[in-house]
Amino acid sequence: MSAKTNEKVRVEVAFESGQNVGVLVPASAADALAAALAGEEATFELETEDGTYVLALKKIVYLRRSSRETQIGFGS
Repeated sequence: MSAKTNEKVRVEVAFESGQNVGVLVPASAADALAAALAGEEATFELETEDGTYVLALKKIVYLRRSSRETQIGFGS
């Protein structure tokens, strides 16, 4: 697999209730979620390192995507 295929991105999903969830996912999963938001489906299963989130798409207010993970301190 190429490095691009394995690329992870952080997404933050905000719901109309005011709650949000931030997760690290493959870039392809973030792309699929963004496409699903424009579609007609009611839910979307987002596979993450922590497990699967079933999202109610009509309740999502916004999706924020970061191409890199934030790191605090020293490191590479």
